[in-house]
Amino acid sequence: MHNSILIVEDDDSIRDILLYSLKNEGYSVKEASNGADGLKLVKHEKIDLIILDLMLPDISGFDICKKISIEYKIPIIMLTAKNDIVDKVLGLELGADDYITKPFDIREVIARIKVSLRRIEQLKQINFEEENTIDLKNNIKIFKDRHEIFKNDRMIKLKPKEYNLLLILAENKKRVFSRNELLEKVWGFDFEGDSRTVDVHIQRVRKKLDDIKESSIIETVFGVGYKML
Repeated sequence: MHNSILIVEDDDSIRDILLYSLKNEGYSVKEASNGADGLKLVKHEKIDLIILDLMLPDISGFDICKKISIEYKIPIIMLTAKNDIVDKVLGLELGADDYITKPFDIREVIARIKVSLRRIEQLKQINFEEENTIDLKNNIKIFKDRHEIFKNDRMIKLKPKEYNLLLILAENKKRVFSRNELLEKVWGFDFEGDSRTVDVHIQRVRKKLDDIKESSIIETVFGVGYKML
């Protein structure tokens, strides 16, 4: 899917140059000649990056930048005819990712767009990995999206029920689960075995992941069940 870029610029000739050049680069481009229309497009359309003119007929580009930065996570490249360092600093402080002074070379604009989009993709990947990774003691990591367990950077193979059992405990650290709760969550309500099945699988997980000199990653709560600290 092509990245969608919004141009908010009141100068028709500049807007047309940007529109033509960005479409030639393969981007999906939307345009607005004033701040109000630009904000409507941000609200109702999927926008990946905004090229925002500082001097608009209705709303200050600074105010638009501030509003968008508070409500959305969309990179903004500001355009201005001014060559004032104060304006540049203020724009960046209000949330702009980059700043280009008119007149500009369209090749520079395209290059900066690519850099901003690449930076956002890298941040998304980092955030995705953080959200889908659980760190446990003994240098153990669970990568949920890949269904993989690593200990000291070495993959540990768990059987599906072992993995699901570990994941439930890891996602609910410090909560005590009874054996029957774990049976229902991992094996389902129609499972005909008994609670000793949980004990056997806990032992298998411990054998694969515990360190001999350290306490187990899964704690037994006597008379109740199990939890992970």
